[in-house]
Amino acid sequence: MVDGGVRQLREPAVRAVESAADATVVRLRGELDLHNAGEVRDALASVAASSPRRVVVDLEEVDFVDSTALGVFVEARAALKGKAAFVLAAPGPETRRALEVSGLARVLDIRETVDEARSARPGGGT
Repeated sequence: MVDGGVRQLREPAVRAVESAADATVVRLRGELDLHNAGEVRDALASVAASSPRRVVVDLEEVDFVDSTALGVFVEARAALKGKAAFVLAAPGPETRRALEVSGLARVLDIRETVDEARSARPGGGT
């Protein structure tokens, strides 16, 4: 996009992927939408292929999430086929609202912090 002659570039949505014995943490940031859903999908698919015990999606730095990105979370959880826990962590107010309005807050495991998500027993919703 061009704004006043200055090119506006988005930072990558996937800030980091960190693997440890207890979990693989995928740290996301910015706006998650149609424009970067593929990037997030690819990162989560790569993590799922590594057979983790638990996947934690860190949403602390996410400002906005649309229905496409929410669909990516559902796909990622399904790709794990129950072999690993899938936990969303630290959603901000806008992200939490999107999860609640979509009904996903009732079916996805959502925790307040990454540390809590790394150690929590599997469970659905907040």
